[in-house]
Amino acid sequence: MNRLSGKVALITGAALGLGRATVVRMAEEGAKVAILDVLDDDGRAFEKELVDRGFAARYWHCDVSKEAEVASVFVAVVQHFGKLNIVVNNAGVSGANKPTHEITEAEWDFVQGINVKGVFFGTKHAIPLLRNAGGGSIINLSSIYGLVGAPDVPPYHASKGAVRLMTKTDAMIYAPDHIRVNSIHPGFIWTPMVEHHLAGIGDVNEGRKATDALHPLGHIGEPDDIAWGAVYLASDEAKFVTGSELVIDGGYTAR
Repeated sequence: MNRLSGKVALITGAALGLGRATVVRMAEEGAKVAILDVLDDDGRAFEKELVDRGFAARYWHCDVSKEAEVASVFVAVVQHFGKLNIVVNNAGVSGANKPTHEITEAEWDFVQGINVKGVFFGTKHAIPLLRNAGGGSIINLSSIYGLVGAPDVPPYHASKGAVRLMTKTDAMIYAPDHIRVNSIHPGFIWTPMVEHHLAGIGDVNEGRKATDALHPLGHIGEPDDIAWGAVYLASDEAKFVTGSELVIDGGYTAR
């Protein structure tokens, strides 16, 4: 219950799905948590839920594709909680599911703006704050599709490949500052994003059964499967882990 005691964690895209699960588990492990999202009603309700449980939590509106907004909110988090030790760059979108030659520039830029620039801005503006704290942990949410390809959602796959190598580069750049940077690569996890993806290609129930079968363990993952991985990478248990890829995918990429 105290794996993150005394630490302050900031999680983007934190009102729903993987981000929400990560916030809960980090709070339960003793961290003070900053909830960042653009879903204000969900975010504020989540903040109240956590505060009612006795946790130190606060919600901030933050569009990670806007650098000025990221910079301002990160500073506000430190002003409120006193420091920053953990950043989880989780905010992401799946985007247009069309062949590459049919994707518009706007559709491409929309995904890269959140999934790639969001990680860039989140890292850029975290570094001075983590340095002030004597080091810390940055956790970037990539995907199995940052490791392997598939014949769909080209902007999303490209973005997650970028996140994988951004992570490795920053791990080497900031190791002297005692800042660890790692990526998590989820398989299919039952979240609103995955549900929406399956709804867009047909019957959701049938789609879930088919997606379950893609994983050697026989089922889609749960948000907590990823949240516990983030807790590990954020904790001192992972003090010798940086530039790594934590693959949590039910065996999907073991083929």
